Amino acid sequence: MTDFSNYIDKTLRPKIEEKAVVLDLFAGCGGLSLGFEAAGFRTIGYEMVEAAVNTYNKNLQGECINQFLTVGFDYPEAENIDIIIGGPPCQPFSRFGNQMGMEDARDGFPIFIDAVRRLQPRVFLFENVANILGRHKWYLDLIVKELSQLGYYVEYRILNAVNHGVPQNRERLICVGHRAHFYFPQYEFRKVTVAEAIGDSMLNEEPKEKILTARQDEYIAVYEKKSHCINPRDLYPNKPARTITCRNLAGATSDMQRVRLKDGRRRRLTAREAARLQTFPDWFEFEGNETRQYYQIGNAVPPLLAYKIALKVKETYHMEQQNPEDILYIVNHQDLFAEA
Repeated sequence: MTDFSNYIDKTLRPKIEEKAVVLDLFAGCGGLSLGFEAAGFRTIGYEMVEAAVNTYNKNLQGECINQFLTVGFDYPEAENIDIIIGGPPCQPFSRFGNQMGMEDARDGFPIFIDAVRRLQPRVFLFENVANILGRHKWYLDLIVKELSQLGYYVEYRILNAVNHGVPQNRERLICVGHRAHFYFPQYEFRKVTVAEAIGDSMLNEEPKEKILTARQDEYIAVYEKKSHCINPRDLYPNKPARTITCRNLAGATSDMQRVRLKDGRRRRLTAREAARLQTFPDWFEFEGNETRQYYQIGNAVPPLLAYKIALKVKETYHMEQQNPEDILYIVNHQDLFAEA
């Protein structure tokens, strides 16, 4: 283990101490929920991928339910839910998808908005791809307007996980709705490197089956030449990692995540190394075969980033409890916020 992995293992231990219940929609394997449980909240998750549900239930104190969500779904603990979080499926807006937006059947935003409308949490938060601020900015504006009309201040920001202690460049849009005040986590100037996260394993030759073949090396060389790549896209010990994705973990593509061994050969990342770069603790065990594990890891919110956001949500939640008159004012003047 490295000093950094020790820090992650200790920091991200679930420790439930708040009365508030957090509902996590499209929970995946629980990266976002783990951050909130480490900040003291009990979680309830909903996820349709069985392997991810099993991972969540194996590692977190809260329960994840294997369920395909629809608008109007009846949440069993509705009266106890104070905070809603989630990552509505981002394929409709991803640069690697068809970019169909709201016309894509995989769009999870109607379900998220419906849950906020009916459950009226004190605070809500969703994360999504940064690309939603591109050609689909109009749809984000529509989402913000609908949520504002429910009586919330809604604000968003693009956060790069590397600026918040995660050894990986990973930009995500974070959107928060509240009725008090919310402050995004502070920018951290020090960047955690690949070596700090996986320096104890990245030069190992094992597992042998992960070492690239001569044909794979040749394939990558052709790709790098055609794309005018100045430096090979290996992971560098003294820098943070590139963005961890399902595609560059599970697929043997030219863009695969890989480390260079002492003798010059290259090896693909193991699931545990990928999990470290995503800031999953070593005690966190993933269910399913290796491909399913890679997909869970690549799809997740880095738990350390989730934890730092959760601490700020916690501050907002307690502010709201102390300022009920602010909530009453916003609810009674929704028309003002709908035009904001």
